[in-house]
Amino acid sequence: MNHDARTLIQSGAILLFDGAMGTQLQARGLQPGQSPEEFGDRRPEQIARIHEDYLAAGAMFLTTNTFGGTRFKLPPGLDPRAFNRKMAEVARSVARDKGFVAGSVGPTGELLAPLGKVGFADLVDAYAEQIAGLAEGGADLIQIETQFDLGEIRAAVVAARQVCDLPVAVSMTFESGSSLTGTSPLTFLDTMQNLGVDLIGTNCSLGPEGLEEIIRAMLPRASTPLLVQPNAGLPILENGQTVFPLQPEPFAERMLRFPALGVQGVGGCCGTGPDHIRSVAQALRDVTVAPAKIKDGPDLVVTSRSASVCVGLHEPMLIIGERINPTGKKQLIAQFQAGEHALALEMAAEQIAQGARVLDVNVGAPMVDETTLLPALVAAISARYPVPLTIDSSKPEAIEAALRGYPGSPLVNSISGEKGRMETLGPLCRMFGAPFILLPLAGRDLPETAAQRLKIIETLLRQADDLGVPRRLIMVDALALTVSSKPESAKQCLQTIRACREEWNLPTVIGLSNISFGLPARELLNSTFLPMAMAHGLCAIIAHPGARRIQEAVSAGEVLLARDAQAKDFVGRYADWTSGGAGAGSGPVAQAGAGSAKSQATLGDAVIHGDKDGILPLLEAALERGDPPGTLLDRDLIPAIMEVGRRYETREFFLPQLILSAETMQRAFDRLTPLLQEGAGDAKRAKIIMATVEGDIHDIGKNIVCLMLRNMGFEVHDLGKDVSAQAIVQAAEEKQAGLIGLSALMTTTMVRMEDTVQMVKERGLPIKVMVGGAVVTERFAELIGADGYAPDAVAAARLAAELLGVAKCNQAEAS
Repeated sequence: MNHDARTLIQSGAILLFDGAMGTQLQARGLQPGQSPEEFGDRRPEQIARIHEDYLAAGAMFLTTNTFGGTRFKLPPGLDPRAFNRKMAEVARSVARDKGFVAGSVGPTGELLAPLGKVGFADLVDAYAEQIAGLAEGGADLIQIETQFDLGEIRAAVVAARQVCDLPVAVSMTFESGSSLTGTSPLTFLDTMQNLGVDLIGTNCSLGPEGLEEIIRAMLPRASTPLLVQPNAGLPILENGQTVFPLQPEPFAERMLRFPALGVQGVGGCCGTGPDHIRSVAQALRDVTVAPAKIKDGPDLVVTSRSASVCVGLHEPMLIIGERINPTGKKQLIAQFQAGEHALALEMAAEQIAQGARVLDVNVGAPMVDETTLLPALVAAISARYPVPLTIDSSKPEAIEAALRGYPGSPLVNSISGEKGRMETLGPLCRMFGAPFILLPLAGRDLPETAAQRLKIIETLLRQADDLGVPRRLIMVDALALTVSSKPESAKQCLQTIRACREEWNLPTVIGLSNISFGLPARELLNSTFLPMAMAHGLCAIIAHPGARRIQEAVSAGEVLLARDAQAKDFVGRYADWTSGGAGAGSGPVAQAGAGSAKSQATLGDAVIHGDKDGILPLLEAALERGDPPGTLLDRDLIPAIMEVGRRYETREFFLPQLILSAETMQRAFDRLTPLLQEGAGDAKRAKIIMATVEGDIHDIGKNIVCLMLRNMGFEVHDLGKDVSAQAIVQAAEEKQAGLIGLSALMTTTMVRMEDTVQMVKERGLPIKVMVGGAVVTERFAELIGADGYAPDAVAAARLAAELLGVAKCNQAEAS
């Protein structure tokens, strides 16, 4: 067997991975609640036997017992690098020249800032020591698996690139069409393809039918080999054990559909054993992978955590909002100099409302520390709004700082022919999967002719090629220079746009307003030039999205270039259009003033939109008006957080927005708490004990539930993770709690929930128990006798109110 895993992947042959490690460990002595990593370190011979069984079943890739192998999850006493090296060596000793070793890299269990407290650099360091150990132990491929946050995946990929040159496979876990933090399968795919990983896929959470839907969502833009590893159905409880019902032959039969869709890598996740893999190997013996069917894909894609924006000749014209730029804006400059960005956030909201699908973010001004402020502003906008961003700075160090914490593929503005800029920023953009604008400037003089610009572009493209920067990350600024001083400027720009398309098939962008500088009726000139440029192949503009004539020109151009089928969008926007004037009804864009969002903000708005900086001034103003604290809580704050919950359940909001709103609510609640009368409100008196069950060290979901419950006024006592039933029930008795909330993320630990339920019943305590977690189902809750099941934090807050007989949540929701 050729032991170059990357060559094998590129061959197009079917890649058969193994199945679950956890269920095999249980069969070989892993005790409930015991760490699989600790077991593997003590009993490496048992790990070797599992690998031998999978290899004999036909698996080509043996996955190391290192899913929880970072410093964040390993039990005390296990050195991350040494442990991962040891587990890779065990797999290598079995695989020899008959198979490949896939080094398993699971999630850390931490949330990346600003959602959590762990920084990007800390995640990269943790993953780097794990992956270095896997590489030293003989791994052939790094398999970053069962991930739920796009930002954390980027950290793991960056770490892999820093410490080894092994191929990288990445798979994400989805439920209800998105990951826990709101990433769709297509946005995940787009971001990973920008990063240049070798295999992209999905695993866990669902059986073959459920993951087929995820794969189909990726197919329209998939140019990278795909990987799928389903569970053996959904878990059920039998005789006190969690089992997966899908047997080997039916599982293999369902797996046959994936190669027909073009999926190259297949394997199993929870509940699948050697017999499942053996059946799959037999079923796929004479099967080949169907060729990919990509038609007219985008030239370039930029992403946020929850959205993708495609750029290309066959895509809608992209308007990149230009307003977050301090040039000529004294108030914005003053805020930036003070390290603040409230006005910038308002500008972001306005531009999104006006139709910008990407926002340019520039903080460059005198006495502004761009290296600190730019990443802070990028993080603040990313946490609040779903649109992708353009990171705009003349300082490479500021761009790098902003790239590190960005949860997706931002656009970098820009890389010019300035000495050393391509050498510095090109590799950074490649490492972080960040598309960039290539600016044809190579000296002090502006290249006035298309020929001059094309010569610079060609030179920069050669430099990018030499640095290994893929063309899919490059968009060219065609340079719109003012016609007031150079009458031929518009023609030269159009020639540059067309040449970039015909010679290199590259998308182009311009700063539109530059064309009219120094002339009257600038919007007239801009809106006239724009359709001409669109006809030559222009793909994007950096402009003010609220400009009415620009919006009209874009919409009309889309119709005339046959990119608006049956003029559907145009008719929807302009059915009531009248010529002349900019009054109401003459266009699709509402002209919002710079201070409109702030002047109309209410306490409820601040909670819904996660305005952590604005909530306290609004609250103080309300208190000064004489509004009673209890009224503010019941009338304004609780209905707002319930509206956030509704939007979360309907998938309008995702985990980042939920956390931001909950933290905003918490600030208000902390301010009101001393002012509320002693014992006011049933919810304030109700006490809840929260814990992750014994043996389980995952607490992200539980922590979010605690945050939501506290927002609703409950008194929450969080016992943390890996807590025994005895400790949970004892705490509930001591605190006189009316409700216990239990969380579990692993099938091996979810059964410990029943211990608490039974202990409460045996002692005859008047305490309700609710359960939840990624692997927990409503049916499981019924079987163990729990009083309720909640699939997420919002549902948990509602369920807690119901179980405790508190009407406040329901009243707020009804209002």
